Amino acid sequence: MKTVLVVEDEMKIARLVRDYLHQAGFAVIEAADGSTALSLARAERPDMIVLDLGLPGMDGLDVTRQLRASSSVPIIMLTARSEETDRIVGLELGADDYVTKPFSPKELVARIRAVLRRADATLGGGEIVKAGPVEIDIPKRRVTVDDEQVDLTGSEFDLLLVLARQPGRIYTRAQLLDAVHGVSFESYERSVDAHIKNIRRKIEPDPKRPSLVLTVYGVGYKFTDE
Repeated sequence: MKTVLVVEDEMKIARLVRDYLHQAGFAVIEAADGSTALSLARAERPDMIVLDLGLPGMDGLDVTRQLRASSSVPIIMLTARSEETDRIVGLELGADDYVTKPFSPKELVARIRAVLRRADATLGGGEIVKAGPVEIDIPKRRVTVDDEQVDLTGSEFDLLLVLARQPGRIYTRAQLLDAVHGVSFESYERSVDAHIKNIRRKIEPDPKRPSLVLTVYGVGYKFTDE
């Protein structure tokens, strides 16, 4: 049974999410503030974290920042904030997805399952993808660059895998979202930019002058075929 840590200070929302997750077959642990969330994440090692951005004291962005310093646990953000900037910052910090309040609990459960499926995926038993200095071990979900391992979140891994499988092929943001999430909504397309920025920071010799994951202006992205 997969365990989900729900971090939400509004008790009504926390109970609603907990009840739907229990019905879907998940074990649930709860926290109402950032400090408790970090302690539980380190002690209980949940399979997924559903994290409200608008927490008292230490907000969800600070929690994400601290978690990503030592963990790649999948994170879905909950936010009532209307500003897109908050969501983009969260994605740049390493969150895997986001759901905006008010939300459908069924949609949240579906997104949790989708992110967990990607995290558990072992596509093509024994398959290794090599593209330039990048080597991707799909069953182990491990990436190395020049034989040095790099830590990617689940969404970063999946995006890099899509690009590296076909060097030179240009993908639009919508195509990348569809390949990774099975959905391509315009409101989510900027999340691809945030993930690409993170990937470059981790695998490029000079992230400001990328040589591996390239921008095709006005279209999208491709992995270099040089």
